[in-house]
Amino acid sequence: MSLEEPLFQPVQLGALSLAHRVVMAPLTRLRARRPGDVPVPLNATYYGQRASRGGLIITEATDIGEQARGYPGAPGLYSEEQIAGWRGVTEAIHARGGLVAAQIWHTGRVSHSSMQPGGAVPVSSSARPVTGMGHMDASFRPVPFETPRALEESEIPGIVAGFAQAVRNARAAGFDAVEIHSANGYLLDQFLQDGVNARTDSYGGPIANRARLLLEVVDAAAQAWSADRIGVRLSPWGSFNAMRDSDPGALFDHVAAELGTRGLAYLHVVEPRADQSSDVNALDPDAPDAAARVKAAFGGKVISAGGYVRDTADAAIAEGRADAIAFGRLFIANPDLAERLRRGAPLNRYDRSTFYGGDAGGYTDYPALAD
Repeated sequence: MSLEEPLFQPVQLGALSLAHRVVMAPLTRLRARRPGDVPVPLNATYYGQRASRGGLIITEATDIGEQARGYPGAPGLYSEEQIAGWRGVTEAIHARGGLVAAQIWHTGRVSHSSMQPGGAVPVSSSARPVTGMGHMDASFRPVPFETPRALEESEIPGIVAGFAQAVRNARAAGFDAVEIHSANGYLLDQFLQDGVNARTDSYGGPIANRARLLLEVVDAAAQAWSADRIGVRLSPWGSFNAMRDSDPGALFDHVAAELGTRGLAYLHVVEPRADQSSDVNALDPDAPDAAARVKAAFGGKVISAGGYVRDTADAAIAEGRADAIAFGRLFIANPDLAERLRRGAPLNRYDRSTFYGGDAGGYTDYPALAD
């Protein structure tokens, strides 16, 4: 692309017509109402503040069902009350001319029995726990990860059906699209990567088997709505939540190529980071360019996320390595981030201590340029 200001050129992502390429990344904030995991007016205010005309917001990861829960205060999209709560969010975004995709997930082993139905242990592809880090229970108290239960093959259709129902619920709540979370070590990623998946049935072993669940979910989601309103998030070479694969290049080349045959709106690629939970805001200089590699195999539109600033975002788009750029932490502190980037205006600094849980502090009280 030879145009000036690549970040502020329009782009078509499936059925979504974007006026610019500054995308708000999905950001877990843990401020849904408990019990019930219901979005509330405070959440609508937060998202509405960050909406811009023709700009895309991808919501925080949203549980597809009770078994999918992994974090206290994360919202759901499986009850009528949750659908109504999300409708307030989508209306706030649409009122400012924005577009919004619901990111949906099942956390798999990244959970705790205190958040599971009947106090059961979390499920995964295999009985391999997250190592090297801890988690939290339903009361935000630190706890070690538990050894998950491997899903029975007979249970997997229920997982697929849960994703499909969440897509239908998202449509009912007024969303413009849905993003399927298959990144960062959550359930679908736990099936993809052989560092976790040790199954010997049709969902384990060869790459095609390990990719089967994701592809079944994507196909069911497309049938529940429309393929051109479905995106998928991937994190090739990512290690967050103790993830690894013996041959990530071959794995994600296969996954991207398969997804490329399905007419999806986009793939959303998390660039490899030294530590996804750290306070760094730059790419690992030794990591591969994941978005460019995935884009080559996928053949469609790709959103890239991870450590971007205005200059590097423009370069990624101009060089054809990505079609849009997702910004995360910068959006937390800058509700009008797209306009600040357009003007080259100073950016507010974020406060990490208010990222998760709490109330309006560090959530809806960051000033915009006009404030």
